[in-house]
Amino acid sequence: MSRNILLQMGVRRLDMEQLKRALFDLLSEKGAKLMGVGDLKGIVSGELTTGVSVAVPLPKHIVRDLQTAPTREYYDAYYALNAQLDEIVECGADFLQKNGFRAYANTTKVVKKDENWCTPLPHKTAATRAGLGWIGKNCLLVTERYGSAVRLSSLLTSAPLPADQPIDESRCGGCSVCAQKCPAGALLGTLWHVGTRREEILQKEKCKETQIRRMKEATGIETDLCGLCFAVCPYTQRYLQKG
Repeated sequence: MSRNILLQMGVRRLDMEQLKRALFDLLSEKGAKLMGVGDLKGIVSGELTTGVSVAVPLPKHIVRDLQTAPTREYYDAYYALNAQLDEIVECGADFLQKNGFRAYANTTKVVKKDENWCTPLPHKTAATRAGLGWIGKNCLLVTERYGSAVRLSSLLTSAPLPADQPIDESRCGGCSVCAQKCPAGALLGTLWHVGTRREEILQKEKCKETQIRRMKEATGIETDLCGLCFAVCPYTQRYLQKG
């Protein structure tokens, strides 16, 4: 390979690093607290095989209250953060498009669950590929900084942004607090690794039924929100204890 071609490759790599930094600056300005880039080749098809994952944390006082029961404030925050995340990834996709790349924001408006609670690309999958965290025994993403007290979103792009180091296996170790505290007994205490099926971690129907019951009893709202399993996670507890 000629020296000129190597130099051109170096320039392109530098350009992509600069583009990634500029994108992350924008996402941060819009409120993202965790960001990462994942290589999704083999997971998604087509040209948009670079995934950008973003996360925003739930306020600490809301998470603390969830250790007792679901709350109306959690319900409101859940949807408010989803709306904020939609704006974040839409801005990110628009930025990449203006820089000459294809990009698609996985917003709540376009991503729908099927009857099995599945989406074409779960935000959790994009997040593990982007190094934001791993799938815990609560079947949710666990991050080092915020535990599972986060809401997630993602976007796909054709831009060959430098990928972050993916996380391929659980860091929960022998901890099973979430499984022990689950009021439905729906968590099986399984340590996740890439390729683990959701059914090996979670009994989803038990989970959904209990979430609906607990939320209705506590707030009068009939929806499947609970939050206990992530509120008691030791990683979440560390987030709550930070000043």
